[in-house]
Amino acid sequence: MPVPWEALIPFGLLSVCFVGAGTLLNTARMAQNDWKPARYGIDRWDEMMMERDRRLTGSKRGQSTDPIAPKDFSTNSVWATERVQ
Repeated sequence: MPVPWEALIPFGLLSVCFVGAGTLLNTARMAQNDWKPARYGIDRWDEMMMERDRRLTGSKRGQSTDPIAPKDFSTNSVWATERVQ
């Protein structure tokens, strides 16, 4: 007759595998977002603000507190002025 606590070893191994995989996935997602939690429900406005932040700071999650934009910001527009041939 098997002892009930014999099932604890496989249960522990499976638990460690799931917890390890979840922790690594969460760490990878946060590393891609400048160590901030992932964003959910992003609409068009949020995409435009993320693009603006990327052009201002170089990171889509970075934000600038300077009241005046750098001089490079006036010429690095996302709008194309000419068609590239």
